[in-house]
Amino acid sequence: MDVIIDIVLDAVIDSVKILPFLYLTYLAMEYLEHRTAEFTENVVQKTEHFGPLLGGVIGIFPQCGFSAAASNLYAGRVITLGTLIAIYLSTSDEMIPLLISEHFPVGTMVKILALKAVIGIIAGFIIDFAVHAYHKARGKRAEDPVRINELCEKEHCHCDDEEDATLKGMAKSAFVHTLHIFLFVLVLTLLLSIIITLIGEDHLSMLLKTNPVVSHILAGLIGLIPNCAPSVIITTLYLDQMITLGTMMSGLLVGAGIGLMVLFRVNPEKKVNFNVAILLFLIGTLSGLLIDVLGITL
Repeated sequence: MDVIIDIVLDAVIDSVKILPFLYLTYLAMEYLEHRTAEFTENVVQKTEHFGPLLGGVIGIFPQCGFSAAASNLYAGRVITLGTLIAIYLSTSDEMIPLLISEHFPVGTMVKILALKAVIGIIAGFIIDFAVHAYHKARGKRAEDPVRINELCEKEHCHCDDEEDATLKGMAKSAFVHTLHIFLFVLVLTLLLSIIITLIGEDHLSMLLKTNPVVSHILAGLIGLIPNCAPSVIITTLYLDQMITLGTMMSGLLVGAGIGLMVLFRVNPEKKVNFNVAILLFLIGTLSGLLIDVLGITL
């Protein structure tokens, strides 16, 4: 019974943590939709080339909510695919608090964050360049136009109604969006926590201590779990010197907190969502493997 209570409490706490980020993101998107849709689209089109740089830098700060906010922004096509991937790769999640609690050297911690950010920024720029080149070769625009209204329709918040163009109406619509995502995240977090508890962290640890290539793949798969627990497990194994720096990076680069969970909830293009997850996994695990092959140490 105590275990169940702990699981429920942890799930509720993890879900509550993202509420401010979600609400502020949706409130901003409501404002963009009602007040500055055309202007915002023009600005995004002109500044999108700097998206991966900004996303990679902002993503290193220790919080789960930013990856969730990025998923919503991408679903509304406010940011590019490259920016989304840059944010996912650089997101720190629970790594920093755990390293600080273990009195980990600040200099080394900064290097790890910088490495994650650099990988995210480079990957983001390459992806945006590839997408742009692909569509240009076929005479299409590189990115879809801003489509926040489609996200509103999916969430059934009625934010396109005339009466909802007021600040009060926008706040209400943003609350509806936030409530939907909060409940979705809470339920899935509960299920994932139960599954991780049943499997056992010791078993996950043993899986990561197999041969090097397999350990990177397993770390990446664990990182895909949309929960804070994977980053805690992987970072702890690294602190205990049970896995290499590259293996830890594979798991932490792939780990985007609840970002993917939110993406699958708000973005209607399921094929695109799966492609994002696969792309994130490949970049993260290959980067981690390359770190070990090159013998990079921090």
